[in-house]
Amino acid sequence: MAPVRYLALGDSYTIGTGASSESANFPSRLARRLEAALGGRVEVQNPAVNGYTTRDLIERELPQVQIAPDLCTILIGANDIVQGVSREAYQRNLGAIYDFVWQLRLEPGKVVGLSIPDFSAVPAATPFGTPDALRQRIGAFNAAARAEAGRRGFAFVDLTEITSARPERPGWLADDGLHPSHAQYAAWADFLWPRLEPVWVGAPPS
Repeated sequence: MAPVRYLALGDSYTIGTGASSESANFPSRLARRLEAALGGRVEVQNPAVNGYTTRDLIERELPQVQIAPDLCTILIGANDIVQGVSREAYQRNLGAIYDFVWQLRLEPGKVVGLSIPDFSAVPAATPFGTPDALRQRIGAFNAAARAEAGRRGFAFVDLTEITSARPERPGWLADDGLHPSHAQYAAWADFLWPRLEPVWVGAPPS
């Protein structure tokens, strides 16, 4: 069985800033779930970098994609928000990213857009605006991302509920007060896997 190629595009949330190790980020965790389900190897290409915006992803990550993957996740936009990029520019850039991936012709359900996590209430977000203002801006960007995913037939998974409700939970955030902890990335993988599993191994028994 040929290895499954998994391309994880994004920023700090994808590379796993705040986790105990790179193997604890959500793409690595999903890869291990997929390996166990398929009984084969999953090769992860994760060119994500802390601090990247949509423009950085276009200019620095997409040129690294030389072979079409079998699975692709895309999570980008938090740094556009904190750097003051307009919603219109974000949507335009994200559309270009989605177009690049669409041209790779992955099978239905195997491109997954992920919402920007709701970081509005975490302690280190204070310099970027009030929680209400940030929450509104994150919501507007995510609505644009959902629309762009829908136009191309991509799946879209909203992480808002799992990322917004528990900033005060012990061990939920990394020591920087901004990024997810090891435990939170594990929760993301637990949340994402049931949405990927039916595409790869069929619907689980009821």
